[in-house]
Amino acid sequence: MSDTPIDNLNVSIEAPAVETPPTPEELKSKFVKYAMRNMVKKGGKSLQHFALSAIGLLTLFVGLAYLTR
Repeated sequence: MSDTPIDNLNVSIEAPAVETPPTPEELKSKFVKYAMRNMVKKGGKSLQHFALSAIGLLTLFVGLAYLTR
């Protein structure tokens, strides 16, 4: 046991800091920032995927138009 009485202990109890949840505008700006950073980092890969998606959709629409004529 210690020689110090409990009354002399220097204990401070503080509530933990409570962070307020981010606003929707902050979330949107963070999302846009990360999306732009990801696009720049990936570079041509994003454009390649966009081009493949556009060609795929165009092929789908032309194929459906041909089948339903």
